[in-house]
Amino acid sequence: MIPPNLTEHAPAPQIRNDTQLREAAIQLEARFLAEMLKSAGLGETRSEFGGSTGEDQFSSFLVQEQALQMARAGGIGLAESIFDALKERGNGN
Repeated sequence: MIPPNLTEHAPAPQIRNDTQLREAAIQLEARFLAEMLKSAGLGETRSEFGGSTGEDQFSSFLVQEQALQMARAGGIGLAESIFDALKERGNGN
């Protein structure tokens, strides 16, 4: 016989802390913004700088950090919408 405590299903871990929810929303907006910045050509190698492989790698870090800072500064408002939706979902609404 299996002990009762092993047959119970533990609830899936949930992010309940507003700070964690907001950070997750900001990270998601930052990833979205980074893709938009890449599509706009930000971080592309310019011929006057030589265009080495290392430059390509580090420019992607720069674009991601710029996108994160944009999202932390308010971005396009996507993080706030995501945060509200996550919070509402977490409250069971």
